[in-house]
Amino acid sequence: MTDRATAFESAAAFEDATYRKVTWRLMPYLFLCYILAYVDRVNVGFAKLQMQQDLRMSDSVYGLGAGIFFIGYFFFEVPGNLIMQRVGARRWIGPIMMVWGVVSSCTMLVRSSTEFYALRFLLGVVESGFFPAVILYLTFWYTSRHRARMVAVFMSAIPLSGVIAGPISGWILKRMTGAGHLEAWQWLFLLEGIPSFVAGLVTLYFLTDSPAAAKWLDDGERRLVLTRLQEEEASKRGTGHAGHGLADAFRSPAVWLLSVMYFGLTCGNYGIGFWLPQVIKEGITTDPLAIGWITVIPWGASAAAMLAMGRHSDITGERRWHFALSCLLVAAGFAASAVPSIPGPLRVAGLTAATVGIMSAFAVFWALPTAILSGTAAAAGIAWINSVGNLGGYASPYFVGMVRDRTHSMTPALLALAAVALVAAALGLSVTRQRAAR
Repeated sequence: MTDRATAFESAAAFEDATYRKVTWRLMPYLFLCYILAYVDRVNVGFAKLQMQQDLRMSDSVYGLGAGIFFIGYFFFEVPGNLIMQRVGARRWIGPIMMVWGVVSSCTMLVRSSTEFYALRFLLGVVESGFFPAVILYLTFWYTSRHRARMVAVFMSAIPLSGVIAGPISGWILKRMTGAGHLEAWQWLFLLEGIPSFVAGLVTLYFLTDSPAAAKWLDDGERRLVLTRLQEEEASKRGTGHAGHGLADAFRSPAVWLLSVMYFGLTCGNYGIGFWLPQVIKEGITTDPLAIGWITVIPWGASAAAMLAMGRHSDITGERRWHFALSCLLVAAGFAASAVPSIPGPLRVAGLTAATVGIMSAFAVFWALPTAILSGTAAAAGIAWINSVGNLGGYASPYFVGMVRDRTHSMTPALLALAAVALVAAALGLSVTRQRAAR
């Protein structure tokens, strides 16, 4: 009995060490790449502080341009993920990072709303291949036991990109005006696009497509990772309700409900991401550098909360209430910040609570579709959920801009975002209850 217990402890220690090795090899680099992707996606929120006046844009024009990114995103995610499954992550993710770095930098050249719309749309087309590819890529390495925590580590790049890019963007806007005969917002796009191009080059040599191709794992480690994945795949097939083929992704009612849930989250996320600098400018300070440092508060708090939520959800194995309670916090934060004539610091505090809730919900969300889909259905389902859900990134900033132009107030927009979060919470409870019943 003692020998058996010793052998079990030794096997468990070996498994923990193997997954720790995989995590330290993959996750820091994927995390860095997502920071670059997210900065290039939302730095337009900082550029707006000066670009809007230079180009004579209304809030509606800005909101439409910020959100049209996700129209391009919508149309190309599913085919992009199917291509990634065929050619491998290294040869897919590397080139698209290089291209989006170029496109993002070229935003410095816009002179009209039409050019702004065109480049934002093109950036969405190029970036559409990245996020769903990484979520699928993680299923090539990790079982569901680890997945929420790994997704939380990866997606914590969203709030940490705000922590890092906020002060940098604020510094560029304050210090670079007139340098090289360019406006500061032009320098912002140029300087923040170059790192993505460089990281794309590195990806071509650094990333490993699958455990079977990982020369940095020894034979025992490689065999363990592959065996755990095969065991989970066999378990899914044995339940009789996991989808494997392309059509299964679109026949599943859960996939469509998950898409709506993700839409609700992204509405809130980009409502904050694209408009937070403007809220701070109107309610607290007009100094670009100070605005950059103040944005650290909500993003820093949500980064810590996201990692804690992913870890706790994995340890307990509970997803349902982790997700629903996070969405309720989102609704409460938006509702509190919508109070008319609320002081600027209190509005930012409410938006901080909403941001914490959004990031906590993200930490749990992607463990849901990867638990019910596998194979080609996982590739298509993940991309489809992300495609439909990210239309919230189009709807939200455009809606906020339109409301601001008509009412000169954030209150109606913030209340609408609170209502959307409540719907996401209700759907989350419904979907997870149905799965538990089965």
